[in-house]
Amino acid sequence: MSALVLREDRDGLCTLTLNRPDKMNALTVQMFLELHDHVAALEQQTESIGAVLLRGAGRCFSAGNDLHDIAAGRPLPMPYLQARTIDRLARLPQPVITAVHAHCYTGALELALAGDIIVASASAKFADTHAKWALTPLWGMSQRLPRRVGQARAREIMLLGRTYSGVQAAGMGLANFCYPDTEFDAQVEALARELLAGSWFSHRANKRLLLETDGLPLDAGLAHEVFRNAGKGPDMQERIAAFGKK
Repeated sequence: MSALVLREDRDGLCTLTLNRPDKMNALTVQMFLELHDHVAALEQQTESIGAVLLRGAGRCFSAGNDLHDIAAGRPLPMPYLQARTIDRLARLPQPVITAVHAHCYTGALELALAGDIIVASASAKFADTHAKWALTPLWGMSQRLPRRVGQARAREIMLLGRTYSGVQAAGMGLANFCYPDTEFDAQVEALARELLAGSWFSHRANKRLLLETDGLPLDAGLAHEVFRNAGKGPDMQERIAAFGKK
């Protein structure tokens, strides 16, 4: 049986690929189990992996939760497996890029929202269709979506169930960037390499600061930044010296 989530490491970048292309990468319990294992491993690999790229194989990122898997009622091997996996992915020490092409519906959107940076192809299609199936989000949509696009837009997306293009997603802040389909892979690679060129220490520290201060009052957040933050990393002197030689 082939892996449902593929992992490839190259020059500090770990690419995790949803691998059910014949089923439009519809999300199953087994897929989340494999993704959970990869995320657990990545938490311990901060010295060798500086960033994580999540994407889908074949025609799309993911069409969402596999409705046949839901109907089968397969018991979860651990409580709240999907929500825990997505939350763990979102809280990885390394920055996470989600690359969305074509379909990204409902559960897939909840998964995509774990990314620190979301990039979309022009032909991407984002939607939340929970209401179509008499479902409600259980994997983080109600919290991560409004934090990314604002309350008013999140209500629109969740209540109306409309589909939004990659261009529209970028316009509302759901995606950080939208690239033409013909340039998508090259642009995603270039973005990942641009990210990796920065200090991995700074990336981890900045991400931790943002997570730890989310929701704090301004004064508390400022105090956290000043008094609970290293401020400089082990590669600072090396980077400054390299700059001075230019």
